[in-house]
Amino acid sequence: MDSAARRRHVRTYRLGEEPLDDLLSVTTPEERLRLVKELSERAWALSGRPVPCYSRSEIPVRVTRLR
Repeated sequence: MDSAARRRHVRTYRLGEEPLDDLLSVTTPEERLRLVKELSERAWALSGRPVPCYSRSEIPVRVTRLR
């Protein structure tokens, strides 16, 4: 969806009267992935730090085992 199309679909609500967001019912998985990508890029840009670049085998993770 381009930015002009997004602007046509903007809804406004009074503070505290917002509906719960149920993106599953109004977006495709592809659209939700694009949203995550866009939000991640914006967050990194706001942090002022470069986006990390490493291979999948080098991704820092922590494994927590349930007992």
